[in-house]
Amino acid sequence: MKTFSRYLLWAALPALILFAGCRAKNNPEAEHAAEIAAHEAEAPASVTLTDKAVAAADIKTEVVAVRSVARRTKAAGELEWNARRVVHLTARTPGRLERVLAVEGDRVREGQLLAELYSPDYLTVQAEYIQAGARARRLAGKEGEEAPARDFLAGARERLVLLGVTASEIETLDARAVPKPLLAVRAPLSGTVLESGVVSGDAVELGTSLFRLADPSTLWACLHIQEKDLAAVKVGTDVVLKTQAYPGEEFRGRLSLVGDVIEPATRTIEGRVEVPNPSGRLKAGMYVDASVAAAGERPAIAVPEAAVQDDEGHAVVFVKTGERTFTRREVEAGEPFAGYVEILSGLEEGEIVVTSGGFLLKSELRKGGLEDEHGHD
Repeated sequence: MKTFSRYLLWAALPALILFAGCRAKNNPEAEHAAEIAAHEAEAPASVTLTDKAVAAADIKTEVVAVRSVARRTKAAGELEWNARRVVHLTARTPGRLERVLAVEGDRVREGQLLAELYSPDYLTVQAEYIQAGARARRLAGKEGEEAPARDFLAGARERLVLLGVTASEIETLDARAVPKPLLAVRAPLSGTVLESGVVSGDAVELGTSLFRLADPSTLWACLHIQEKDLAAVKVGTDVVLKTQAYPGEEFRGRLSLVGDVIEPATRTIEGRVEVPNPSGRLKAGMYVDASVAAAGERPAIAVPEAAVQDDEGHAVVFVKTGERTFTRREVEAGEPFAGYVEILSGLEEGEIVVTSGGFLLKSELRKGGLEDEHGHD
């Protein structure tokens, strides 16, 4: 009976293998995962070179050592608009909006026309300015009358400036002596339109909200610094920021403010960092992880920056594990400092890492090794 059962098992084995293969073909994700696993299992972790190959590759090494690094503290935060570069435009006189040329999300430049407003008050102020100019010219040189006439003209000009009329527009009014029918509303800075609460044809009163603009060339990173770290951080210290949107990239700024109030629920205090953003890649509302320079130093395992390579999103080094053998090792890298980078895990003091020629080792490792056990010339 046992012999018969064993016979049935061997007879069914080809069918089982065929069924498993069909299932893999019907599941591309599983097939792809299996291929990756097989490749990783077959991929070598070490490369062995001949003396000649070591010299040709210019392999240089350095012993892993403990070094003194500046202390840093961690903090989370969010990016916000730089409040000093945000403006709220309101109607400076009652009237009716004849044209609205900007909407929320538009990028605008300083001086760009955003809207045009028909305003009887604007027409009146222009007429007063034209009359005051004519009177000042007529009374020029007349003792006792020239000075009051000039003062009246200056007052009329100031009323135009308060309405938002530019110097070039006032010069045009001087030259033509004809009032313009519409008051221009222009952008006072280059940036993004955050809000636009009006449309063409709207009637507005003095103070009606028109636009809110922000200049994104600098942002604020508002950090939540732990109470226990407060004594170690100072205004003016260096801050390194990282975001999920740009993994592996660092954005730098300086701590410009340490708040005066501890948040009771989280026991944190606000820290503000002004972050340059000339390309506009950083966006208000992004979460950031910050590393803030703190007072004092601490010991840390460190290697030269050239020893750490990026391998498909992983930080790796090559460790010398034999006379001419080098092994790929994944590590957790910390902050860079003075040409070195801290290693949080993956290396021990006294090990030897490759500082030059690692790129060649990585390339050859991907090919399956530079040589077999007999060596390679």
